[in-house]
Amino acid sequence: MLSKQRAQEIAESPVMANVTYQGMPVYIQHVDQERQTARVYPLQQPELEQEVSLDQLQEE
Repeated sequence: MLSKQRAQEIAESPVMANVTYQGMPVYIQHVDQERQTARVYPLQQPELEQEVSLDQLQEE
């Protein structure tokens, strides 16, 4: 599970972090601190953008 702060750091970093959602590598586009969610998409399928709870994200 990613903390709000760590998710925000990853989203703002120019360096790609190894983050997964349901076992799939994803890119974090935006973090909503209030709702504790992140807008993510699979690295190979940017058209499948979705909003997920931070507790569903894992940093490898």
